[in-house]
Formats: sequence, structure tokens, C-alpha cells
Amino acid sequence: MKKFFLALLIVVLLVSIFVFTSSSKEKREKRRNLTFAFYNVENLFDTEDDPHKNDNEFLPGNDKNWNEERYHKKLEDISKVLSSINEKELPEVIGLCEVENEKVVSELVHTGKLADGNYQVVHFDSPDVRGIDCALVFRPDEFKLLDKKPFPVKFEDQPRHKTRDILYVKGKTLDREEFHIFVNHWPSRIGGDEETESNRVFVAAVLRGKIDSVLQTNPEANIVVMGDMNDEPANKSLSETLGAKIPGTPGSELINLMYPDDIKELGTYFYRNEWNMLDNLVVSKSLLDKKGFQCKAGKGFVFRQDWMEFKNSKGVASPNRTYSGANYYGGISDHFPVYFQLQR
Repeated sequence: MKKFFLALLIVVLLVSIFVFTSSSKEKREKRRNLTFAFYNVENLFDTEDDPHKNDNEFLPGNDKNWNEERYHKKLEDISKVLSSINEKELPEVIGLCEVENEKVVSELVHTGKLADGNYQVVHFDSPDVRGIDCALVFRPDEFKLLDKKPFPVKFEDQPRHKTRDILYVKGKTLDREEFHIFVNHWPSRIGGDEETESNRVFVAAVLRGKIDSVLQTNPEANIVVMGDMNDEPANKSLSETLGAKIPGTPGSELINLMYPDDIKELGTYFYRNEWNMLDNLVVSKSLLDKKGFQCKAGKGFVFRQDWMEFKNSKGVASPNRTYSGANYYGGISDHFPVYFQLQR
């Protein structure tokens, strides 16, 4: 009988050790990976009139015929996209642009599979005349908020020109690594690429100044810049003013993770039969130095699936947009999202 109980005790101990080891390993594996994503969601407006914004085109009864049914379909579609980026778990940090207000972002993260992430929302109203803003959402089980603020962009020679603020968020992961995140939506190319370039260069200079302030305090700081820059990696605003270089460039403080795909002529936005890498992910060298969290594959990725695409009569695929002018197509967005993963 004593031998029986001794054998039983040994079995129980072995099972307990196995369960504890497996559980600990699972937790460690979970903490070793972080997914950062960014998505221009193409005019995510609610159906309510805001007297302080020029949101008339997205009110029921106007030319676009925006309504609750279309609004909730768009929420469901965006939720499906963002929750599909990582098959194993929901992204820990997501940057967004072209959102009208905090309400639409909050309703988005409570829609579909995103609701499982219990995301918290960071949003500030910006001075953009149409009322579209940047926002950031994060999973509080993986990321703790330490600070948040908007950095306004004021054009000295164009005092009436209003554009989106740069959204700044500082946080800490469960592994106690701090991150400084900047979410952007730079001035558009409407009026011509060259004619409007100076506006984007100006915003890039404002952003670079904020990044330099962080690096002066801590040269090894983890910095993540994400956004629709309306410029491509090789354009002056990104490559020169911001100083975001190709992965592997010696001595570079900032690396544009979308450069490799841009060189392959991939992109996030399709215009006049050409792909444009307008959505960019830039990180500091600390995320590529083989210490702490490191960028997996050393690059970022465009996320696209067949169900996110529109194919024309020639079979050419592009992002399936919600609207073109006043014409409703029922798509998700005119941009594809971008993402990268960190591993520790």
C-alpha cells in the first residue's frame, strides 16, 4: 500500500511540474511577441452631426447616403481585417487614421473579434477641418499607458492650413520595456506631389524634433513611428528630413521597415495603375540591435487578403474602397494596413 501511494505521489508531482512548466512556457511565449499595426480606415464617420466639424458628407440624406447600416458594416469589416493580421492573437498595438472621433474608435474595438482584446483607446480631436483624426488602441494586458499627448502642426507661412496632430503615446510592456509611439497622418498630395511636398517635409521636421528630444534623454529608446505619410520611403520627407533609412544602413538612427517592400514595387495604396507605399512603419535602431525586443524578419509587411480586394475587368487587384466620390462600393478601405512583429 505504501508503494502504491508513493507511486501515486510521484505521478501527481510529475503532472504538476508538467502543467506548471507548460503554463509558464506559454506565458513566456506570449510575452515574447508583440504585433504593431497601422491602418488608414478611409473616413470612419458616425451618422451624427457634429456642429464643430465639416462632417456633412457623412450624414444621412446627403449625397453619400451614409447611414447606420453602412456604418456598422464598415465597423465589422475593419474589425475583421485587424483581427486577421495575426492568426495566433490580436495585435497588441494598433494605430489608426481617418477616424472622426473617440466614439467611432471605441465602437470599433467593441466590434467582432476585436472585442476580445479589451482595447483601450487614445484619441484627441485635431484641428483638421473635416474632423478626421489619428488614434491608437492597445491591449492593456500587454501594454501599460504611461503618457499621451497630441503634438500640433502649425504652418508658419500658412496659418489657415489645418492638418492632423501627431499623436504621441508612451507605454511599457509586461517585460518592462518602454516604447515611444508616434501616430501620423501627413498632408495629402492633392494639388500635385511636388507642389505639396513642402507641407510633408515640414511635418517630418516637427516629428524629427520630437524624436530627437526622446533620443537626447535615452539614445537607446524604443521608438515606433507609424502612419499614412502620403509619401513613400524614398521621398525627401521620410528619407532625408526624418532620416528613416533602408534596413541595414550603417549608422542610421531610424529605419523604415516598409522600404524592402517598396523596392519590390509593393504598396498600400493603388493610384493610376501604380502601387504607392504611403503607409510607413519606422523604428529606432534599438529594435534591430539584437537586445530586448527585436523586429522579426527585420522588416514590415503589407497585410492583404482576397476578401479585402477589388478586381477590375482586367483582373488587377486593389484595396476595396468604401466610396469613390459619392459612389458607394461597400468596401473596407482604400488602403491596406501595414504591420510588424517584435520578438523577445
